Amino acid sequence: MTDEKTGKRRLRSQDWFDNRDHIDMAAIYLERFMNYGITPEELRSGKPVIGIAQSGSDLTPCNRHHVDLAKRVRDGIRDAGGIPIEFPTHPIFENCKRPTAALDRNLAYLGLVEILYGYPLDGVVLTTGCDKTTPSALMAASTVDIPAIVLSGGPMLDGWHESDLAGSGTVIWRSRRKLAAGTMDEEEFLQAAMDSAPSIGHCNTMGTASTMNALAEALGMSLTGCAAIPAAYRERGQMAYRTGRRAVELVLEDIRPSHILSRDAFLNAIRVNSAIGGSTNAQPHLMAMAKHAGVELKPEDWQVHGYDIPLLADVQPAGRFLGERFHRAGGVPAIMRELLDAGKLDGHCPTVTGRTLAENLEGRAATDREVIRPYGEPLKERAGFLVLKGNLFDFAIMKTSVISPEFRVRYLSEPGREGTFEGKAAVFDGSEDYHKRINDPALGIDERTILVIRGAGPLGWPGSAEVVNMQPPDHLLKRGITSLPTIGDGRQSGTADSPSILNASPESAAGGGLAWLRSGDVIRIDLENGRCDMLVEAAEIERRKADGIPPVPADATPWQRLYRKTVTQLSDGAVIEGAADFREIAKTPPRHNH
Repeated sequence: MTDEKTGKRRLRSQDWFDNRDHIDMAAIYLERFMNYGITPEELRSGKPVIGIAQSGSDLTPCNRHHVDLAKRVRDGIRDAGGIPIEFPTHPIFENCKRPTAALDRNLAYLGLVEILYGYPLDGVVLTTGCDKTTPSALMAASTVDIPAIVLSGGPMLDGWHESDLAGSGTVIWRSRRKLAAGTMDEEEFLQAAMDSAPSIGHCNTMGTASTMNALAEALGMSLTGCAAIPAAYRERGQMAYRTGRRAVELVLEDIRPSHILSRDAFLNAIRVNSAIGGSTNAQPHLMAMAKHAGVELKPEDWQVHGYDIPLLADVQPAGRFLGERFHRAGGVPAIMRELLDAGKLDGHCPTVTGRTLAENLEGRAATDREVIRPYGEPLKERAGFLVLKGNLFDFAIMKTSVISPEFRVRYLSEPGREGTFEGKAAVFDGSEDYHKRINDPALGIDERTILVIRGAGPLGWPGSAEVVNMQPPDHLLKRGITSLPTIGDGRQSGTADSPSILNASPESAAGGGLAWLRSGDVIRIDLENGRCDMLVEAAEIERRKADGIPPVPADATPWQRLYRKTVTQLSDGAVIEGAADFREIAKTPPRHNH
């Protein structure tokens, strides 16, 4: 819309604050902002009003430093001629929210949609960090489609425990094995965990937090180099300032998420995820983001476009190093530069910088080849996700970058049957059942057993829990067998180094094949052909269906009930059914409130 008086494009906020057709309404909208010192001249000036979606709080330690970073964002907004308005978003803290933080991604999305749509904001800075804060913010920005830009909070500094790197999350899973094997006591376990968190910031491993912020950059939704700057570095504050400035420019240039989030951009993100050894949680989150952006991503895209990409980042859990050194080596831009030069990225994709992806990556070569490998000399070839299906599920993924040499030799190297493994299932209904019975001798778990967990998906948990990376029983750990094949309809931590088959859809609680599996059944995993099947006659499977779906916990809160009634499966992104029908809703201003 153009202002007849000035000839300039009228901003969205002017429909609230400078609406000459409804001066009474403008008075209502303006009046209460006056009580903390904003002037009517500011709000009626036609300057862009930029929201700062504040994800930091005492309940979200990974994002807490955004409370301070927001000051630099404000400075940038003001210096570029905008007006900053900071507001809170729903807290999402991966480590602490029970029964799982995955419940809150869709809730945070809903809340942010209502804020961005219903309030006088022309653009928004999305502050992100901990796992679900990034996808929920980008899902909402796509739904509303006002100019938006991501500001990551950055990872913690590198952690150290007794002269060894201690990566967040990863040190927990590795220490659990040592504790069970009797090579570490409880006090050392706790100390190793504490040592992995030496500063402000989110996980310093390539867990889901680092992954999703890297993918936000790969999508073109943050300034180049934003994702990997450690939270404690001075450059993080500088990035906050520049992001605030650019948010104003995005409004003036009318660059919105719908101009950036194309299918090509999402395919770029899938490839980057493979090259960095990214989290398996990227699959449902990226699917959800694409769905809300109106972009068709297919489950098989993860294998078709991502599997053949090599692992270039030597960062835990797939590698050795942590986020601080990854940043100093060149971070996400250096990874993307390698992929671009190898012809694996679409460099024409537009970004929030106003330049193309290829233009952003000029001069961004890696500076530490021990951490970021050349494309032709990777840590591993073909490091993306394998997509599997069979009579246990229609879709599941397996992260291949974390398959250890020992695991490959033990399970995937039988002469003439490379990539194929058969074993008897030990089935657990939820993590409580797993912890109660994993050391039960009656299960007869040996090195050929396949551990299976069900009731861990969006409906079953509810929310889908990070429980699939199950460790072997203590007697195997004491023999040095640190991992068994594992399958589940839940997720696993992005910091886990387990090559699990996970995100299985449909889940057990939705009547998927895992519901009809029994302990002792033989499962065949055929990675070469992308199959995972229980070797049980179809008639027997039909007979078992009469037993009904294994029970799951009752709804504990009103939101859990609403979530279960609306959520789709992990293969589809675990989104709210029907929410993707609402796109670019800012085109139509909301009704007045009086």
